[in-house]
Amino acid sequence: MTVFLIIVVIALLGVTFWQMSKILKLSKTGHEDSTQVANDNDNKNQGYLMLGFVVFLYIFMIYSFWAWGDFYLPEPASAHGVDYDRLMFISIGLIMTVQVITQFLLYFFAYKYKGAKGQRALFYADNDKLEFIWTIIPVIVLAGLIIYGLFTWSDIMNVEEDEDTLVVEIYAYQFGWKARYSGDDNTLGKANVRFIEGTNIVGIDKSDSYAKDDKVTTELHLPVDRPVLFKFRSQDVLHSAYFPFFRAQMNVVPGMITQFSFTPTITSEEMRNSEFMVEKVNELNQIRKERSKELVANGDVALDPYEFEYYLLCNKICGISHFNMQMKIVVEEEEDFNSWIAEQESFGETLKKEEEQKVSSNN
Repeated sequence: MTVFLIIVVIALLGVTFWQMSKILKLSKTGHEDSTQVANDNDNKNQGYLMLGFVVFLYIFMIYSFWAWGDFYLPEPASAHGVDYDRLMFISIGLIMTVQVITQFLLYFFAYKYKGAKGQRALFYADNDKLEFIWTIIPVIVLAGLIIYGLFTWSDIMNVEEDEDTLVVEIYAYQFGWKARYSGDDNTLGKANVRFIEGTNIVGIDKSDSYAKDDKVTTELHLPVDRPVLFKFRSQDVLHSAYFPFFRAQMNVVPGMITQFSFTPTITSEEMRNSEFMVEKVNELNQIRKERSKELVANGDVALDPYEFEYYLLCNKICGISHFNMQMKIVVEEEEDFNSWIAEQESFGETLKKEEEQKVSSNN
């Protein structure tokens, strides 16, 4: 009841102030134009506001590039990433050019041709020349952009697989990733979610001879300057394998295999020690340091210092823990990669251990 009375009082106060404003307005005297029709002074003010707004728009645009330009990713860490970035910046350049020209004309014409007493607008039924110009120019520009994009897409996607290509399967599930390497035969064994059982968490077909040397890992290690062919599978829902630093992304669809390939060109250590990343890490650690002071003051644990790593992320909202679906990527020299992969247990070795455990448990 109290809440209802408060609402009623607030409503009555609002009505009171509204009525008082009407009384004050009626009590004013003078030669003010109280009609609802815009006069020359109104049109002039609106014209100046139009000019002021377009100036504000350009100032804000320039400020945005200056203030937030460093949020761009650093140089791409893959061979095709250079073409990807070039295509993106060409598109941004074209969009910004059109935006600057059209927005200026829009607001300038609103000012120049503002209404004035005794001035009548010129009715233009049509103009074939103007229509031809503003139709053919976008057609030519967009056609060029699309053709260039198609050639770039073809170069990225139609990579020939050879003996030097490393074949890796990326397996997605709620909410994590697994990597499966093809072993010495460079051929992935058959797999299906129906075969998931016990330690066989990615559903490898035990009867397939090609699967014996496959290796399943929780980290993704890649040799630098060697082409990698990724084959993607999903256990449950639609995911999206997102490699931001490598300018690559591919949907991971349940019931089918999608694929994408790229060649890493910058090792994790090189990216970590780059000028761009050193500056970024220092900024983040400064923020974490300030945040840690607040946490410690409240009795919580301080945040650990951040150290850069490549990560594979999910770019589809796939459930409640989507935000935490990531896998560390290590790009390293060929020798380091070979040493690491040699230490990983193969699927055949895992099966052998399981059989030995069964025999020992039965005995």
